[in-house]
Order: sequence, then structure tokens, then C-alpha cells
Amino acid sequence: MESNIVKARGPIVWMLAIACAFAGVWWIERETGKELVEKTQGPGAQSAPARAPIASSTDLPPEPAPRPLSEEEKQWARTAWAYFEKNFDNNTGLVRSVETFAGATMWDTASYLLALIAAHDLGLIEKRTFDIRTSKALVSLERLPLYDGKLPNKSYDVTNLAMTDYEGKPSPGGIGWSAIDIGRLLVPLNVLAWRHPTHTPAARAVIARWDTAQLARQGQMFGMQVGGPGGPQAVQEGRVGYEQYAARGFTLMGLDVSAAADWRPHLQEVPVQGVNVCADARDPQRFGAQNFVVSEPYVLEGLEFGWTGTSRECAWRAYKAQEARSRATGVPTAVTEDHVDRPPYFVYNSVWSAGRPWATVTEKGQDVAALRTLSVKAAFAWHALLRTPYTESLVRKVAPLHDPARGWYAGLYEEGGQPNRALTANTNAVVLESLAYTARGRLLRWREPSTPKKP
Repeated sequence: MESNIVKARGPIVWMLAIACAFAGVWWIERETGKELVEKTQGPGAQSAPARAPIASSTDLPPEPAPRPLSEEEKQWARTAWAYFEKNFDNNTGLVRSVETFAGATMWDTASYLLALIAAHDLGLIEKRTFDIRTSKALVSLERLPLYDGKLPNKSYDVTNLAMTDYEGKPSPGGIGWSAIDIGRLLVPLNVLAWRHPTHTPAARAVIARWDTAQLARQGQMFGMQVGGPGGPQAVQEGRVGYEQYAARGFTLMGLDVSAAADWRPHLQEVPVQGVNVCADARDPQRFGAQNFVVSEPYVLEGLEFGWTGTSRECAWRAYKAQEARSRATGVPTAVTEDHVDRPPYFVYNSVWSAGRPWATVTEKGQDVAALRTLSVKAAFAWHALLRTPYTESLVRKVAPLHDPARGWYAGLYEEGGQPNRALTANTNAVVLESLAYTARGRLLRWREPSTPKKP
């Protein structure tokens, strides 16, 4: 008996750490719902100027109750899972980020693990298949060569685990790491450790190799940027929305990301379609990073963690602006970051970016307005979270955009009305996450919802 306790000590400590981290998540939920005019206390108070409070909307819908999926929704889930069946690499247990493209970032890999969890929750795969695939993926994640021996590189070849650049070309030294992507990867790793104890030791082993001290300093998240003048540089990562979402993942690990989790210092309200949308006040020209307002971080936080007071308000405003645009123009609108099936292959369809509403731009802010799309994943996610007549119409609009044997396409181009036929892990993972949310509620919760009593 004593030897069994010793063997279990690592998983037990891991579970206790997660329990403590959940207390941290609760704190964030409480604190970020407070008035945004509250000043930061302590020596750094001057760096976080007081801002006007963000008013609470009176028409916020309640969190929907879980319900069984319809037969049509079950088929939609099977279609999404088809992507992961087709793009699975049996040697490494990982999945391509885009059909026929062997590269994947940590964000893409997190999407696959979350899709795997959703497929299991929805009964698309048996437990044995889930365990085999999870074990194989975690073994590969533990074997990944790390950038500078510290943290996961920004991109890998899923067929051989070699570090690559974003174009999939070999990069033996790596191209740095992304704190935002790693923050997302921490979500499924913690879910596996918390809900599937069989995989706790393997999930723990993945993170045990990381030098997590490099990720968070003075409450901020830091990535590593390579290729600029002066060599590799640690840079603050994250803008409003993405920053707070990734901070939730780091908080699960007990890392101090209090500054990143705080909405107050950089939040501004910008008018879009008669709605005061939450945006990041940092100037891209001065700070070197774009401030996209898109659906992505808001819907992921809602599906996985549940919204905090402020994120719920900001999510609702981002959604309302999209609904208002559709009502004003007659063009169905659900915008977010997305792959596209033509150059430059990845764009940000934004509610607002760098001073402009409805900007469709590249990561560097270059205008590509002709590539604005109605996003499949945004449509499914907003409908799962809100279930309004408008979100129902969005899902009906995107419902034909799939190949049952290959998965869901990324979206529908506004200009010309043709499908955006990019097939990606991220789109299909969010579809699965959305349908799993519909069936069982948010991914991380204090307890499972009680089963309603029969009348």
C-alpha cells in the first residue's frame, strides 16, 4: 500500500496544484467583474490609469442550459471529426493544421486535443480510442525539441516533430515561442489532468520540461521573437481579448499573469454599428502588434472557461456589432481570424482594428478586404453560447459548407459568395467544441451539471 501511495504522489501533487489554480481562476472571475475605474494598488499604480467604467448591458442573455444534440447536429459533429481522422499522423499522434500541410503550431495542437476531448464527450469515439490517441499525442509533446532548450517552438512538422518556420520549412534552431499559443495548449493539458487522471502523469511530464519562468514576468506574458535586429528578443504578448483568454490558461498553472488578466490598463470603447465595442488602446505603430477585435478569444473563453464579468460584456458587444452590421447591410456577419484558400492564406476578419471597423487585414495590418468571409467556426460558437434567432440564421447559412469525408470549410466569401474551402484543424475543432458545449456546457467547471429530474 505504501508503495502505491509513493507511486501516486506525483499525480496527487499535480491535482492539488490544479485545485489551487482553480481558486485563482475564481479570483479572476470575481475581480474582473468589478468596476473598471478601480485603480491598481501599490508601486505600479501610475502605469494603470483609471478609465471610465464599462456599463453593463441590460439585454445580456443567460448562459444556456445543456441539451441533447439533434440528429442533424450529431452529423455535423461527425463531419468535424472527419477532418482529424483524415489528417492524423499515426507515427506522432498529432494532426496537420491545414489539410495537406504538415506543419502545426501549439495553438493548432491544442485545437486537436480539444477536438479529441469533445469527440470523446460526444460519443464519436470509444474510450479506448481516446486513450490511445491521447497517450500518443502526449508522448510526442514530451519529445518535442524545445527552442533554446526552454519552451516549445512556434511550429513543428507533425510527421517527424522537427522544428519549422511558419511556412513549414525546417528550422533546426527554431523561430522562438508564442506565449499565447502555449497558454491555449495549457487548456487541454489541464483538462486531461483534471478529468482523465490516467493521463495526468503524461500531461505533467510535458510541462515539466518547460522553463515556465520565461513565460511570465511581473504579471505579463512574454514570447520570444527571432529575426529582428539585435537577435532574439523577449517581447510582451497579447492584446485585449487574446491576452485575457491566454491568461486563464496560465492561471491554471499557478503562474502570475495578473497584469495580463487585468482588462483595465488598455481597454477602450470604440463605436461600431452603434455599439461601443471593447478594443485595445495600444497603438500598433508604437507597440508593434496589431489590436484585432475578433470573435475568437471571446468564444473560446466562453466555451472552455465560461466568461468573467468583463469578458462577458465585451463578448456580447462584439457579437451585437456583428448582428447590427448584418441587419444594416443584409450581409450575414460572423468574423474572426481564419485561414483562407488563397494568398496570403491567413487573415483577421475584424470587428475593429487599428482605427477601422470591419477591417480584413494580415497579421501585419495589410488590407485584404476582398477576403472578408462569414466564418463557420464563429457562427457555430456564437450559436452555442447565445442561441439567438440571429445565431440560428448564421448556422443555417454555413450548414452547407462542408465535405462529409473531409470536414468543415472555413467559411463563405462576402465578395462573390463562394466557399472559402480552406480545411483546418482550428475550424473543425471549434465546431466540435461548440457542439460539445451545447451538449454538456463549458469545458472547465467546478462540478458537472445535475441531471434534471423527470416530471
